[in-house]
Amino acid sequence: MTFFRHPNTHPDFIALTRALDQDLNARYGTAQKAYDSHNRIDPIPTAILFYKDGVPLACGCFKPLDEDSRPGVEIKRMYVDPALRGQGIGLSLLSALEAWAGELGYDTARLETGKGQPEAIGLYQKAGYQIIPNYGPYKDMPNSVCMEKELK
Repeated sequence: MTFFRHPNTHPDFIALTRALDQDLNARYGTAQKAYDSHNRIDPIPTAILFYKDGVPLACGCFKPLDEDSRPGVEIKRMYVDPALRGQGIGLSLLSALEAWAGELGYDTARLETGKGQPEAIGLYQKAGYQIIPNYGPYKDMPNSVCMEKELK
């Protein structure tokens, strides 16, 4: 499986995150609006794309955590096309993001997902993430599930 590193301004990343937003809106309806501002990310160079037969089908990115004294990142905008789910792409994508963060000197990864995404929670737990108290902008968001992992 080959992943390509791009900035999050790459058109394929933008297209995939639009598909992610559609999925989130279908799951959560109007409740998703409270999260929309947290899903907008300033331009960053740390996004990854997965292609199959030249078609972009999965993405994710990370950004530095603002609030911690430890060098950590927040995993954002993870998405795998529904037709490819269950094939290990999400786990491989997450691993590639973690490896890149480790190369840059980060030692912790955090993320936020939703209670209405049990498959995502399962994926993150399979990858070694532990549920933690909601952090930062998610502290008062009852649908949020925050997780953390120490990077090797």
